[in-house]
Amino acid sequence: MHGVSLALPENGTPSPPSAVSTPSSPPPSTPLPEQAASPARSVRVRDPYVVAVVLFCAYAALSICRYRQLRTMSWDLGIFEQVIRAYAQLRAPVADLKGPGVNILGDHFSPVTALLAPAYRLFPTPITLLVAQAALFALSAIPVTRVAARLLGRWPGLAIGVGYGLSWGVQRAVEFDFHEIAFAVPLIAFSLEALLTHRWRAALWWALPLVLVKEDLGLTAAAIALVVAVRARRTAPRIVPDALAVAALAVVAAVLTFAFVIPAFNSADTYDYWVKVDGGSGPLDGIDTKFRTLLWLLLPTTGLLALRSPLMLIALPTLGWRFLSSDDHYWGTDWHYSAVLMPIVTLALVDAAERARRGARPWLRSYARHLPAAVAGAALALTTSLPLSALAEPDAYRVRPEVRAAERLLDRIPDDATVEANVGPISRLTSRCRVFWVGGTRGITPDYIALNNGRGWVGDPVAYAKRLHPRATYTVAGEAGGYLVLERVAKPRT
Repeated sequence: MHGVSLALPENGTPSPPSAVSTPSSPPPSTPLPEQAASPARSVRVRDPYVVAVVLFCAYAALSICRYRQLRTMSWDLGIFEQVIRAYAQLRAPVADLKGPGVNILGDHFSPVTALLAPAYRLFPTPITLLVAQAALFALSAIPVTRVAARLLGRWPGLAIGVGYGLSWGVQRAVEFDFHEIAFAVPLIAFSLEALLTHRWRAALWWALPLVLVKEDLGLTAAAIALVVAVRARRTAPRIVPDALAVAALAVVAAVLTFAFVIPAFNSADTYDYWVKVDGGSGPLDGIDTKFRTLLWLLLPTTGLLALRSPLMLIALPTLGWRFLSSDDHYWGTDWHYSAVLMPIVTLALVDAAERARRGARPWLRSYARHLPAAVAGAALALTTSLPLSALAEPDAYRVRPEVRAAERLLDRIPDDATVEANVGPISRLTSRCRVFWVGGTRGITPDYIALNNGRGWVGDPVAYAKRLHPRATYTVAGEAGGYLVLERVAKPRT
């Protein structure tokens, strides 16, 4: 579906030569049988898949090693497991970690996560989510590497694929346990591959499902459709109305989701995150952090050349809501927030480099010719201080004795128990217990309280439990590896 033979636009007219061939990339004409079977061509066809398989192994290894070492970063893995577990059991997607009985569709609109329910039904463990995310991120490297090789040549294409796969935005997302944006990254990558090869309708079809990944991504889908309309207006004018219709549909879907769909599932009849996207103290608030994020986004990943491509406009919706927000977590380079930008800036670089290599400026042609190797080199160098560097350390594959002791302690909590927990115990309990966030049980008195108490912040455990639940009595069931479990004492019958 995404091979060389589908490079013609939908109106059947040939694409401009620059868009489909370079001196190092064969034109999209039908090859002779002996050419089609040549070993060199077969290797080139396999290149993107080899890159993806290697990246998948690295991503999955990092995620699983972190999970085995109880290094979960936040409650998101537990939330998504509760949601996908509910889908797998054909129940409403309730995430008790957000509050007892809270339907996740009233928090973020991400029905796409239901696609993982069959796999989770077979393998009911958080590792299923982590492996699925690794596969989705690795899958996105296929269209990125493939279109880069097609437009720039085999070796520059491989360099771009490696640079993309090791980019800091993707690595930070892999480190961040699991998030629904894992579905968005390949959708964007396949859409932009189709756009760059003038398969306009395919680009629109790949973009449209973004409205089911997360509420804000409808605006990204609209931006892709608008870029399609602009790029197709000369060679395929009949596509322009379709692209504009998709853009309008995506915007309407986003507005309806924000204004009606999410509030309909929300107990407060509102969208909870309006308070975070309120402008804060103004656009200059945190300007130094925002500027550093832009530099990280454009300099090591694209050498600033991506700024010459209109594909960069597709990044504006995500950058807009992040930088206008009052929440400084959105401004930096940590967490998973930049993952959806990585295929955009990388393929904007491919687009700009292909144009520059045809341009009249010798210095720009030379810069574009050498940039893919520089991007790959920068990604490899930066990886020494990014999450994947942990795979080179023997300790990454060892489980410390204190971790095993903590796991044995948590295993003592029976299946189907109600548990109040913080980050750490959550990822070991959501597959078999009903788990609430510590302090967020809203009147429910849980059977157990499980806490990561590595720094001793709890103090007197019994007194702490009494503050959480004044009408109940808890006793310490065990402590191990910095973890603490308290069990509710049943009242005697009268």
